[in-house]
Amino acid sequence: MPKSFLRTLFTLSLLALAGCASADGKHWVELAGTRYHVELAQNDETRARGLMFRDQMDADHGMLFVHDREEPQAYWMKNTKIPLDILYFDSQRRLVGQQRDVPPCSAGDMCPPYPSFNPALYVLELNAGQAAKLKLEDGAVLTFGPGIATGN
Repeated sequence: MPKSFLRTLFTLSLLALAGCASADGKHWVELAGTRYHVELAQNDETRARGLMFRDQMDADHGMLFVHDREEPQAYWMKNTKIPLDILYFDSQRRLVGQQRDVPPCSAGDMCPPYPSFNPALYVLELNAGQAAKLKLEDGAVLTFGPGIATGN
């Protein structure tokens, strides 16, 4: 094989890998006409870590948790440094529960849970105050951008 072909193949491989890496952070959701760039938490490890140890989050950012089953959920703020709105959505992506202005917690395992009260498949964490700003009510629909796998 000519060296130029191998160089071209190597360069194309690097470009493909760079494209995969840059896809991270490109996910978005839309809620009440507002778009949020989201990080995805789709497995046990990323769901457990969540937004722990973050000092801040941009106003138009959040984290979308995708669960394996639609069931009552409960989130806590262990090692979370920023106040959050925790929004629970069912398999149809309708808002079924809200925990607004949840404070940070540094009490470790003593941090209280914040339940959904209804079965949920998706959980969206946004900076505290966003739910009030959007005037969210149960039944609001969450729209997914491309590349977000729907569970269930």
